[in-house]
Amino acid sequence: MTPSPELKSKPPSLTDAPVLGRTAPVRQIALPHGALAWLITNGDEVRQALAHPHLIKDGPLEGGYPGLPPELALAMSSDVLHSNPPDHGRLRKLVSAAFTRRRTDALAPRIQELTDGLLDAFADRDEVDLVPALTFPLPFQVIAELLGVPAADSEIFQGWANTITQGTLARPEEFIGAATRLVEYARTLIERKRREPADDLLSGLVGVSDGGDRLSEDELTSMVFLMLIAGHATTTNLIGNGVHDLLTHPESLAAVRADPERLPTAIEEFLRYEAPLRMATPRRAAEDVSIGGATIPRGEMVFISLVAANHDPALFAEPERFDIGREKNGHLSFGHGLHHCMGAPLARLEARIAIGTLLARFPKLRLAVPAEQLTRQTSILMNGWESLPVALR
Repeated sequence: MTPSPELKSKPPSLTDAPVLGRTAPVRQIALPHGALAWLITNGDEVRQALAHPHLIKDGPLEGGYPGLPPELALAMSSDVLHSNPPDHGRLRKLVSAAFTRRRTDALAPRIQELTDGLLDAFADRDEVDLVPALTFPLPFQVIAELLGVPAADSEIFQGWANTITQGTLARPEEFIGAATRLVEYARTLIERKRREPADDLLSGLVGVSDGGDRLSEDELTSMVFLMLIAGHATTTNLIGNGVHDLLTHPESLAAVRADPERLPTAIEEFLRYEAPLRMATPRRAAEDVSIGGATIPRGEMVFISLVAANHDPALFAEPERFDIGREKNGHLSFGHGLHHCMGAPLARLEARIAIGTLLARFPKLRLAVPAEQLTRQTSILMNGWESLPVALR
């Protein structure tokens, strides 16, 4: 793919990643506020970058968020996603002790119950926007119940979450304001769980220990922050993108309807074809790093495009073709290496139940507007739909 004249005359931006993935695997880009960083796009280089010991996590304070107070950055970035060895191994061990596969699998009946209730709410309508009706509320309700967030509090998070997931596209004062309010809420919730522990994940995280080691206040706060943002937003986009993929590929939709057992494999193609996240969380070069024929100088920021890597023809045959039967599907949508997403099994479970139930309940489901009229989220990080209007009859 040939870069546009604009890309030749000025530093490209993060939103140019799909174009750049065919021109140079590693190159400099301009961030929205003017700073320069590096962007990695091709599959092999992305795998190397995700697992590279010298491309480290520095947290939001060093991730392109000007003016972020250090104490707020610490409360947002003291979790498994933003940590490096040896802290990463310690945190992952503690969190894994509470966030078990058994706890995830036990959620299936409740996820089905929540899905049925959301579908019941619009079952008598002719059309509905699936984002506010299903793809947002289901993952949010699941993660809120998993953490032990009171149901009455769930609505207040939507505005905060939308601002935070815009990342560096949000105005700094808006990002900082939303992050501050969410951190304050998380700390209040943690204190409540200390006083009144329950059978939920947050109570488990508060109480978990390993040889006397426990999660600190900032680590607990950061895990709540991470789960309330990443824990629902990724799954929201997975469900929405999956429905969109099927409704815009009638043969695939018919195949899944005819054989629902194909849905788990289809979900892997949803994850590859329209990854829920455009980018991995930012890294910084701890020392000079040579990758993809380029040398990234020590101290410089690095962004890694999951979307571009998932469409690399060197890794995927006919990458622009949507194929629910794709056998070799080593997509990178849940990351790679130490930071592979701990919530991947839960996201897959929610997508399987939500999409499977939706298709079974509404056999005439289709887009209510032409596909070209749909609008994607304005976000560097997130890759989902602002709305997804569908006809039910």
